[in-house]
Amino acid sequence: MKIKDYAVDTARAVAFLSRLPMPPALFEGYDGRLGRLVRAFPLAGLVIGFVPALALFLLSGLRADPLLAALIALSVQALATGALHEDGLADTADGIGGGKNREQSLIIMKDSRIGTYGAMALILSFAIRAAALAAIVRHSSPLAAALAVAAVAALSRGAIAWHWQRLPAAKADGVAASTGQPNEAAMHFALVSAGLLAALLIWPAFGLRPLVASLLATGVAGFAFTAVIRRKLAGHTGDTLGATQQICEIATLCALATTL
Repeated sequence: MKIKDYAVDTARAVAFLSRLPMPPALFEGYDGRLGRLVRAFPLAGLVIGFVPALALFLLSGLRADPLLAALIALSVQALATGALHEDGLADTADGIGGGKNREQSLIIMKDSRIGTYGAMALILSFAIRAAALAAIVRHSSPLAAALAVAAVAALSRGAIAWHWQRLPAAKADGVAASTGQPNEAAMHFALVSAGLLAALLIWPAFGLRPLVASLLATGVAGFAFTAVIRRKLAGHTGDTLGATQQICEIATLCALATTL
């Protein structure tokens, strides 16, 4: 693997997963296929996570209330990503919760309007993540809490690679299908790099037990959600990719918060 190619893939992945501006020259001649790009998702997550991590670090350093700091950091993260993953979570919750069968669930997920299940999923996602992040802030230094945000951003986006590769596209004409299926090598690279990035950030700041808990939480949440989607939809969609990130982020932040 060439370092330059990986750097370009990372920049393209950041552009795909967020609203952070990337140089237009990186997309000249690019066909929009994402099969190889998933290998760079964890590093792209780290880049994206730097923005809310910095906000949390500054607010914690200024002795802001932990819950207030956590909510602002999550808001900054949603702005940086354009609420891309939150949108996927809400649509998936509406589809799975309101659909009586696979076809009806997919129709509901395509509807841009938000329903009761989607609204509840968003409320609970922000509430649980904010509570967990506030607990991390209370029991660690501002720098350690910021590193946790960055590490979780990398881990949760590595989980997207697993979900995407393990399931076929639920709709042959869907956006997810048009961008290409990741190959197994790219998925494995994403998982290994996500684990390494998490180890480099969490272990020095929190110790081995929180690191192990974080890795287990991400793995179990990603595996369980993928199993549910396989049973309900028999394949992935762009919405389930976003929902995977959100569910793994929630699980990992909770695991970190409870092991400190």
